[in-house]
Amino acid sequence: MKWLLIIALGLMNTTMSEVIHNFNKQDDLKNWLVVNDGVMGGLSQGTMSINSEGHVVFEGIVSLENNGGFSSVRKRMETLDVNSYQKLVIRLKGDGKRYQLRVKSDKSDRHSYIQYIQTSGEWQELEVNLSDMYPSFRGRRLAIPNYPKVTLEEFAILIANKKAESFRLEIDYILLR
Repeated sequence: MKWLLIIALGLMNTTMSEVIHNFNKQDDLKNWLVVNDGVMGGLSQGTMSINSEGHVVFEGIVSLENNGGFSSVRKRMETLDVNSYQKLVIRLKGDGKRYQLRVKSDKSDRHSYIQYIQTSGEWQELEVNLSDMYPSFRGRRLAIPNYPKVTLEEFAILIANKKAESFRLEIDYILLR
């Protein structure tokens, strides 16, 4: 059913769409990885699972203890040509908090191209212009051009609002349009 919705949305907008991920009940999340601030000594705890509706749930607690402060999920993929796409589209139900969408042209890059989204607590389809995604490394904006829209090898969602907080994000699909 979700595939029909994605196809219909693509036809309605008269643009082609490339699905990054369409979550479903049988999803094994094998290409997804949770990365918490424990990699730097922090104590934040995020998890990722599939709920009974077939949506992914990214939830947990961000802790500022031990210089922590973030939790993220990321998907690495085969190189995807993104020249013909303008937007990153995500359908989600958030918790009213701010999250960061992140992409990498090359999974070995240390920096990501980022853009913030604000969730409302209701189901939303949010669009981010790929050309507006700016380069960042460890929270600092870099003095290099914005996302070049040539290739995509990694997609991520991160929460890091500089405060201790619980979070919950439910995601239906992620695509390029």
